[in-house]
Amino acid sequence: MQLSLHLLLGLLVSLSQLSPFMEFLHTLPVLAFLSVVVVVSHASQSSEGYWKLVLPHTFMPKAVKDLLRPGGPSPVDVSAASCWGHEHFDKFSEPSGEDAQVDDSNIGNFFLETNLHPGSKMKLHLATPTNGAVFFPRQVAESIPFSSNNLPEILNRFSLKEKSAEAEIIKNEIEGCEEPAMQGEARYCATSLESLIDFGTSKLGRNVNVLTNEVKSGNQEYEFGVGMKKVADKSVVCHQLNYPYAVFYCHTFTKTRTYMIPLVGADGSKAKAMAACHSDTSVWHPKHVAFKVLNVKPGTVPICHFLHNNAMVWIPK
Repeated sequence: MQLSLHLLLGLLVSLSQLSPFMEFLHTLPVLAFLSVVVVVSHASQSSEGYWKLVLPHTFMPKAVKDLLRPGGPSPVDVSAASCWGHEHFDKFSEPSGEDAQVDDSNIGNFFLETNLHPGSKMKLHLATPTNGAVFFPRQVAESIPFSSNNLPEILNRFSLKEKSAEAEIIKNEIEGCEEPAMQGEARYCATSLESLIDFGTSKLGRNVNVLTNEVKSGNQEYEFGVGMKKVADKSVVCHQLNYPYAVFYCHTFTKTRTYMIPLVGADGSKAKAMAACHSDTSVWHPKHVAFKVLNVKPGTVPICHFLHNNAMVWIPK
């Protein structure tokens, strides 16, 4: 078997655009790139081909297509890493300490389900943080270790120094993937689009829709518009991690409803955003920032939060 020329060139270009998140990628020699590549047959299916095979009647959102090829998402600096949002509800999520002032970026995305009606106004932070990462084909992704036990090898693969800021981000993301699931939750970190498809269909079957936010400018006050609707009582939500290539933290909760909410921005722009409402918060960490923001106690009322623009939601048709 040998690697097709177009796949090899695509991988090299993809790797070179992965990140100012990691400036080292711009200086890696070609041989370092090739160490990431495994032998792939000409007959191997592309990630997009696997989607069409497994989900022939499911539209692929543009946000997903952009992760399949170079030139999709625009890279940003690693300083944006703190904006990447996937919630671990069983953890204390206020990094500056329980007595510190709550960060405004956390306040905007939590709300009570009783506020889910036209006319409600909230300042939302739904920007699309990205390091320019794209999906690797499954064969390539599976050739790269993804375990805290192999952290030195992973850092070596990407020419990262052990004590660097990028190394710490990778360490934290992998450790988050290795934490046990909460009660009522199933979680999985997908290192390729193919493995993400496998997880989504294992939970929901193949008759699904995949939804993403339709928000261009996310940092402003929005008013909830007319036409909001509950799209599912069961869903799989996948959040992109801050990683050198596209990796998604996917999970599904019991007693969770998903809504599509039309929004009208203070600047007059119109958008649609996904929100998840959790009926049972009794197993969340009692000092989770949502309880402080909303002034409620665990397990008392349903709590909702908007999803970031780098998330995708799988729902049954």
